[in-house]
Amino acid sequence: MENDVFLSLLRQHRAIAVIRAADLELGICQAEAAAAGGMRLIEITWDSASPGDLVNKLRHRLPHCTVGIGTALSLADLAQAAEAGAQFCFCPHTSPPLIHLAQTLHLPIVPGALTPNEIVAAWSTGAAAVKVFPVGAMGGASYIRAVRGPLGRIPLVPTGGVTVDNAGEMIRAGAIAVGLSTSLFAEATIARGDWAAITTLAAQLVDRLAKPAPQP
Repeated sequence: MENDVFLSLLRQHRAIAVIRAADLELGICQAEAAAAGGMRLIEITWDSASPGDLVNKLRHRLPHCTVGIGTALSLADLAQAAEAGAQFCFCPHTSPPLIHLAQTLHLPIVPGALTPNEIVAAWSTGAAAVKVFPVGAMGGASYIRAVRGPLGRIPLVPTGGVTVDNAGEMIRAGAIAVGLSTSLFAEATIARGDWAAITTLAAQLVDRLAKPAPQP
């Protein structure tokens, strides 16, 4: 997938369901619950149980979704993810070798950064977009709005502190999309297998993000 195609998907869907799965079946249930609520971008963190198998299974079970990975830390992580069928990659840091490999594999990559200097450095490597993490620790939407002033050309994807309630604020502040994890997949909800609750939250999120927002 080329970067421009991935960016179009981010603009269209606005939210990424970030799944850190304790086991394969739980990961499938979480992804299917989010997809049932209308979410179409699914990220499996590479520190999940059997992440490659999970990506591969979701590619077949959820053909209407785009499935990628997160928390890629090494070249081996990325190579294995691509072999499993991952369609995009997020990582918590900026690694030029990792980004170069992703480009070679035609895999859109979104490296992590926080300060304006880090964001520009990440973008300069040829990344599809830049993950702003942890945005909650920096003030949330107000921080995105502030850095978007001088860095308006760079597509930003805030994560870490994004919730169903504040996701819309992030988009209105200028983020191209947001990533949600624990606010969507609460431990207690997963423990009791309440997949309908996750579907309801996902549907609320999709509805709230359907409002028009500035394009990066």
